[in-house]
Amino acid sequence: MSQPLPPSHLAATLVALLLALAPLSTTAQGFAGLGTTAEGFAQPTPGTPLTFPADHAAHPAYRIEWWYLTATLTAADGTPLGAQWTLFRSASAPNEGTNTGWSSPQVWMGHAAVTTPSAHYATERLARGGTGQAGVTAAPFSAFIDDWQMTSTAPAPADPLSALRLTASAPQFTYDLALTASAPLTLHGDAGYSVKSAAGQASYYYSQPFYNVTGTLTLPSGPVEVTGEAWLDREWSSQPLADNQDGWDWVSLSFTSGARLMGFRLRQTDGTAFTSATWITPDGRATAYPDGALTLTPLAESPTSGATVPTTWRVTLPARGVDTTLTALNPNAWMDVSFPYWEGPVTITGSHEGRGYLEMTGYD
Repeated sequence: MSQPLPPSHLAATLVALLLALAPLSTTAQGFAGLGTTAEGFAQPTPGTPLTFPADHAAHPAYRIEWWYLTATLTAADGTPLGAQWTLFRSASAPNEGTNTGWSSPQVWMGHAAVTTPSAHYATERLARGGTGQAGVTAAPFSAFIDDWQMTSTAPAPADPLSALRLTASAPQFTYDLALTASAPLTLHGDAGYSVKSAAGQASYYYSQPFYNVTGTLTLPSGPVEVTGEAWLDREWSSQPLADNQDGWDWVSLSFTSGARLMGFRLRQTDGTAFTSATWITPDGRATAYPDGALTLTPLAESPTSGATVPTTWRVTLPARGVDTTLTALNPNAWMDVSFPYWEGPVTITGSHEGRGYLEMTGYD
């Protein structure tokens, strides 16, 4: 369930944020308006090299961006758990200019969640750019909204995302996690240029899919020491969906072999889908696969507190011998937030075994 905003958020903050988000929600094409036109905003172009650590920071010339971390965790007694930490940046206008403080066109939204086999807790934070309430810096790397923090603990000259501390709090949970990467960053698509449709929509997209995690979740029943793995996605664009795409199904899969698989299908209004995948070897070497190479097939649906959604999937990537079934840890992992979606951990069985995360948007 979604938790209320903390008292530190004045009513004026929420009003201003809703006004800034209105162009996305009232003229929406696709999920959360991500298929709307992006006139005046910067557009991803092929052949543009990603630069680190600079690209870990915000890109205000683009309309939408996120820092998105999911973790598959295990308690000391063997109970499987999941945690999510996400910071979104959206712009209502393409140029910051002299518009700072409350007049900034930048809007920030944070989501945090914890999933257990029997419960799913989710909460949301909202902030206006320019007020100091949320933001991201590249060096030293820090992404924050209120007291939620994703902060680098990596020693120089290592990449700042190679080690992180992650914290979040809500009325029904808190967590404090330490993350250490065991392989390099992964660039998706063509060196980070990730195509999203036959019409050419695209984003810049990279990940750190090799975190080892230790830390503590505090649940209504008390503190739980956890270990596990985590995956961070970084993506920015101005029009990541085509106007005939209304949502996506995305997976990040960590196999017991040490390999990783990122895959998504973007659902189109004619019943077809556009797909993409990245296979990542245990030492971090990535191979991108184009539309049609990956299939994601829903096998069974579950009613949730927000919508009926597929919670059992078949995922195949014949080029890598992948033919797996994904089963949700908790079918009711519904994120009841400003733009509702489903996000939760899954168990992988079949040709490959392991754990991962599934995200589904655009269902109602």
